[in-house]
Amino acid sequence: MVTVIKQGISKDSIRKLLNKIQIKEGFDAKKYCGTIKLKEQPLTIQKQLRDEWS
Repeated sequence: MVTVIKQGISKDSIRKLLNKIQIKEGFDAKKYCGTIKLKEQPLTIQKQLRDEWS
């Protein structure tokens, strides 16, 4: 779902939009725990990505 907040919109309107899309049950992060299988250590991957920038 995408919510577009345009420049100049009032704070009350923003609050209404945010309340409308608010998730009532919350976010269950535990269901995603361990779903990614990595072949390398996360720190090694992070260093490789940072080396690409320089």
